Amino acid sequence: MIGTAFVFPGQGSQYVGMDSHLLAQRPDLADAYYRTADDLLGIPLSRLARQGPARDLDDPAVSQPAVLLTSLVTLDLLRGLGIEPGIVAGHSLGEYTALVAADVLEWTDALALVRLRGELVATVDDRVPGATAAVLGLDRARVARLCAEVAAGGGTVEASGDNGPGQTVISGEVAAVARAAAAALTAGASRVVPLKAGGSFHSRLLRGIEAEFTEALIATPFRDPVVPLVSSTTGARITTAAEAVVALRSQLTSPVRWTGAVRALGAAGADRFVEVGPGRALGGLIRRIAPDARVHATDNARQLALTQHAFTTTAAV
Repeated sequence: MIGTAFVFPGQGSQYVGMDSHLLAQRPDLADAYYRTADDLLGIPLSRLARQGPARDLDDPAVSQPAVLLTSLVTLDLLRGLGIEPGIVAGHSLGEYTALVAADVLEWTDALALVRLRGELVATVDDRVPGATAAVLGLDRARVARLCAEVAAGGGTVEASGDNGPGQTVISGEVAAVARAAAAALTAGASRVVPLKAGGSFHSRLLRGIEAEFTEALIATPFRDPVVPLVSSTTGARITTAAEAVVALRSQLTSPVRWTGAVRALGAAGADRFVEVGPGRALGGLIRRIAPDARVHATDNARQLALTQHAFTTTAAV
């Protein structure tokens, strides 16, 4: 029985000070992760994550490695407490953390890939400014049709993520995303929420960077998963190193299938989910997809303590 799934958040979950509660409990992890990352990347990532400013932290080339590292520190801390996953998955960027948790990637290799991913996406955004938004209250098929209608009139906008019932993410050029958002509201959407992720993630606008990123993937050592792993790109299990490479390559331009991933985790036997890293967005989505699941957070000292208590109590029963 798998029981516990660890799920890892992606771009947009970052906030200034997101690692403070973790390093207060385990200051040794600052050396193990952040100072190593500062040296590897050549940027003051530890300072930006802890002190900001938020403007700099929201740059994809900074926020992506910062979210990865904060999730890795949380994972290390949880494992130090004896809390282990039976299966793992990550939302978009979070898939890299899941691959580390499943022993597919070394964390330093994941960091390098994530940094490159953020830099390449930024080059696309410099040429064609992009945006990402969540459409609430319409089903995904309706949102996809609206995007197609808007794109037919000029510009690129796509349904780039199935986050759960009634929540579809759209990505593309800024003006086209704005038109699609207006069309969604006219069609009955309850809200359209711009996302901190920004950019044109998971859209065809990123096709131009696929070749360079694929070269980096091929040059990186991948292993077969040791811990069962579900991809948010396909919503299916990843069982080999080769499948992991394909998933990360496809992820650039393919929609996130988070509903499918959560259902696959449940079908594998997961009935308890721990959101490992900053924010609690995934927990909210999981509750909509799998209402009977138990969901735990780790994004502040109180939530981390509650999660530890829940697992300690379960182990004692």
